[in-house]
Amino acid sequence: MGSATGPYSQVTNIAEQHIHLTPPRREEVVWPVEVGPVPELATAFQPRTVVREGVDAARASGEGVVLTQVFSGGGGVGKSQLAAAYAGQALAEGAELVVWATAGDEAQIMAQYAQAAARVGVPGADGKDLEEDARAFCGWLATTSRRWLVVLDDVTDPVVVEPWWPVSRTGTGWVLATTRLRDARLTGGGRRRVDIGVYTPEEAAAYLHTRLAGEDMEHLVDEQAGQLAEALGYLPLALGHAAAHMINEDLSCTAYLALFQEEETRLEEILPATADAEGYGRQVTATLLLALDAAQRADGNGELVVPVLRLAALLDPAGHPHTLWATEPVLTYLTGHRTETPTEQAQQGPAPRPAAVTAGQARAALRLLHRYALLTCDTRAEPRAVRIHALTARAARETTLGHQVPDLATTAADALLEVWPDPDEPHPDLAATLRTNSEALSTHARQHLWHPEGHLLLFHAGTSLINAGLPSAATDYWQSMTADSTYFLGPDHPDTLTCRHSLAISHGQNGRLYDAINLHEQVLTDRERILGPQHPDTLRTRHSLAVSYGQAGRIHEAIALGEQVLTDTERILGPDHPDTLFSRSSLATFYRQAGHTQDAIDLLQQVLADSERTLGPHHPNTLASRNNLVTSYLDAGRTQDAINLSEQILADSERILGPHHPNTLQTRRNLASSYWQAGRIREAIALEEQVLADSERVLGPQHPDTLTTRHNLATSYWQAGRTQDAINLQEQVLADSERILGPHHPNTLAARRNLATSYWQAGRTQDAINLQEQVLADSERILGHEHPDTVLVREVLSGWRRRQPRGRTGGRRRWPGRG
Repeated sequence: MGSATGPYSQVTNIAEQHIHLTPPRREEVVWPVEVGPVPELATAFQPRTVVREGVDAARASGEGVVLTQVFSGGGGVGKSQLAAAYAGQALAEGAELVVWATAGDEAQIMAQYAQAAARVGVPGADGKDLEEDARAFCGWLATTSRRWLVVLDDVTDPVVVEPWWPVSRTGTGWVLATTRLRDARLTGGGRRRVDIGVYTPEEAAAYLHTRLAGEDMEHLVDEQAGQLAEALGYLPLALGHAAAHMINEDLSCTAYLALFQEEETRLEEILPATADAEGYGRQVTATLLLALDAAQRADGNGELVVPVLRLAALLDPAGHPHTLWATEPVLTYLTGHRTETPTEQAQQGPAPRPAAVTAGQARAALRLLHRYALLTCDTRAEPRAVRIHALTARAARETTLGHQVPDLATTAADALLEVWPDPDEPHPDLAATLRTNSEALSTHARQHLWHPEGHLLLFHAGTSLINAGLPSAATDYWQSMTADSTYFLGPDHPDTLTCRHSLAISHGQNGRLYDAINLHEQVLTDRERILGPQHPDTLRTRHSLAVSYGQAGRIHEAIALGEQVLTDTERILGPDHPDTLFSRSSLATFYRQAGHTQDAIDLLQQVLADSERTLGPHHPNTLASRNNLVTSYLDAGRTQDAINLSEQILADSERILGPHHPNTLQTRRNLASSYWQAGRIREAIALEEQVLADSERVLGPQHPDTLTTRHNLATSYWQAGRTQDAINLQEQVLADSERILGPHHPNTLAARRNLATSYWQAGRTQDAINLQEQVLADSERILGHEHPDTVLVREVLSGWRRRQPRGRTGGRRRWPGRG
């Protein structure tokens, strides 16, 4: 006889009587049904319009079958909030069932499904077996014509959730899932991953305004609101905590940002648990690193994920090259700093480990961290293939013990140096990426990069700025380096002298010639005293001082010092050393400036042959040597040679250095001068107008090279008969040259000379004669009586005085002193 008991029966033994209670009739389901419950939306919730458009487009492509969107992203980006918004929207738009199931483990999923089965009266769901009821619910979802949405929140294991993905054969259902994982197993079976990132700048600004206004605290929003959102990485969770803390402490955006940017301030202090106004339930640091334990437990390379994350946390969050993880310094560090995984910790003794970590293992550890959304590893994005959110990086740094930082910093610096190309000008994107990573590393571990002396990376990054033609950034960098080196090592340490030397070069590149000369002279005195007069570093400073003299128009001093430097470098370093080639090239430039054109050409041709042989035909120094030779060809009247060589250099420079590198602009300027000298004035003007626009944007409107370009354009306008345009531009050039270069600089003399010629052409004869007389006196005193420019000025002035204008050569106007 079968049992009469069941889930809706009760047997009570009273005086030998058996009373059987039959199962109650199921209550009629009241639609819509919500099982969960669905989380409340956060205060000032942002609708994430751009993300929603992508989700809606993906959903629309389902063509009548369920299309599952898997919201993937790191902690705190708002995945669950976005899913909750869709759940609310579904109910508002007529969905009859919404189920919110926490998907951390299988038991949680089955419990929610079984509860939903009971709520909607799924046939066969009798409450006896949780798993059977859950499976019955999945079967019901597949065939029902009712509209439904199931949210699987926080999927942590694709294997666990695989049997519980709902399907809809009627096309009336939809599944959303949220996860930190980037795992291909989550995107099979018609599922599509939708990556959820941080707020856009506009969304972050809107959130701060709305959140603070809702508390009647609008006064806390100030001009630093955008910078605060950027510092927080636009992370919704961090913005929520920050806004609550600002409200609690009455802190403006400026005041909060100042606290946040203090390196010694920890996240738990500025994003405290007391600011968890939305009941998230975890500290921000714990949230950001929540997946780290799971990554360590993963098969394969879990023992490497912690040291990999710690290294990545010291670098630029915007990304670093993937090749960094195959360098010898990184692999050596990882070999010696594996961490015990939870499985190993549970064992009696440590498991045997391989002798050395391979590049493949390092890459596997990166992919593991990528899979758990602790960083992003995408080789398509080189040279910024490996990226990490700034707050995740900060959380990792704050959980790194102090004694571990020196080795980490040295490893990162050594690895950055290993992947840094030399020269780096042909790789501008990679060079810029390496510079920002060096800056980030220095910010987080500055003191460790100055012990026992300055790490070579610090100097390499600054030299890269100089070579990239970024004089303002280079000046700022070397000023900071000089201060750091003086603080850590002392004013007379060789590294400090190197910093001051590089700062002087930056001043010269930035057009601050007198600052450059003064500093070079000081450094030269100190290097001669500390290192000795024949030390290679002393020779470099002497050479740089000669270059500054030449740039300032002190040609005779430049030649004397340049000849001394060349003799010393050939004797001490050898005739083919790069410093010797550079010294020879500079001396040739001084000869050209002094009017010794053939001497300059002979020396430059020797330099060019040596550069092509020792450095290669496409090395930036070789291109610079060709450029210098072009200028000398122009001075010698070898116009077609100058054009041919300029066109060749321009093609190489655009390909190797990029179209906007200062050296490329110089090449384009030389080509325009070659066209001008050949009488191809329209081509010269078109090219010079392009160069002027680029120079003003890249170098700035007051840079000496920009003044030279403006000066050259004025001469071309004059040659084309656009006299008033020439006068207007030349008056501007003269005023700028007198202010920036000084009244006696050769370029200032040239600007004054050219303006005088324009006055004469415009019929302002007396103005022209007065100005030209001043030019002659200055030229005789500064350049010498026999300098070609002085001789030409004297001839032109003599002709004007006789009212017989000189200056026609081959039927074309002769304009002296183009740059």
